[in-house]
Amino acid sequence: MNTVPFIDFHCDTLMQAWFRRRKEVYSLPPAMADVKRLKQGGAKAQFFAIFLQSLRMKRCLGPLMPKDEAYIDRMVGIFRRTLANHRDEIAFAGNSRQMEKNWQEGRISAFLTIEDGREVQGRMERLEEYHRMGVRLLGLTWNYANCFGFPNSQDPSVMKQGLSDFGKEAVGELNRLGMIIDVSHLSDGGFWDVARLSRKPFVASHSNARALCPHPRNLTDEMIRAVGEAGGVVGLNHCPKFLYPDSRENRIEDLVRHLLHIRNVGGLEAAALGSDFDGISGKLALKGPQDYGKLTEALRREGLSWEEIEKIYHKNAERVIRDVMG
Repeated sequence: MNTVPFIDFHCDTLMQAWFRRRKEVYSLPPAMADVKRLKQGGAKAQFFAIFLQSLRMKRCLGPLMPKDEAYIDRMVGIFRRTLANHRDEIAFAGNSRQMEKNWQEGRISAFLTIEDGREVQGRMERLEEYHRMGVRLLGLTWNYANCFGFPNSQDPSVMKQGLSDFGKEAVGELNRLGMIIDVSHLSDGGFWDVARLSRKPFVASHSNARALCPHPRNLTDEMIRAVGEAGGVVGLNHCPKFLYPDSRENRIEDLVRHLLHIRNVGGLEAAALGSDFDGISGKLALKGPQDYGKLTEALRREGLSWEEIEKIYHKNAERVIRDVMG
């Protein structure tokens, strides 16, 4: 078991439960993560993403794929059912106070997020509806343009495009509501719009360092510094192709290399965890949250102190949660 509590900013486990027609995620052996394995790994909090299915997947499933609003409702149902059925082990958190109360009572905190804000459809009131629903982090885009702006892309002309007028206005509303803005899938132009406009810390919940792996989903050194200067964090993504070009394998040394680069460029306070469990594939060194002890051991071998590891694993995330949500 990992001896350092951790907060993970991104997993797609709700999606895996939906695909398998499961009603909760307490025990989900076919997936990478579930409540049992989070507990085994020593999780303090997990951010559970509602990933809106790609256009390709929607085409493949055809009439079997519900419309976005109905799909979100079903994912929220899986999330809430898990909490209701296992209230002694995991509980909702909407701010730092609830998270600390859960921890003192021996429960993992569950934060709800949405990856791809397309269902907002330019309606500002929808953000408040999300907040009432329990959503506390919003990934503005996925890999397609939407009402907020443009996504990461191999096309330089797309990458330089920024937030839409609605997206720029939405930054202030998300700040007001106490919802974390996630730039992981944004274009470079959109990133810099968020950095300029946000009055609160923002995060790249599951991204790595572009200097080490030139994928557009990763952040440049200048971006990593900007996240750190804003009081935000970059969550280490375990996806092989974001760690090493064209790779189907992630190695502990690659995870450590990116994590140390984020620390060295953005400062220790900018480094965090964002595994992307259940949204990635390949030969993985960490097969789920129960394996975080392997990363801990590797970081210790690199000379990191327990205090430094604690900041990366949970204290930096706690600061962001407190500064944004209260």
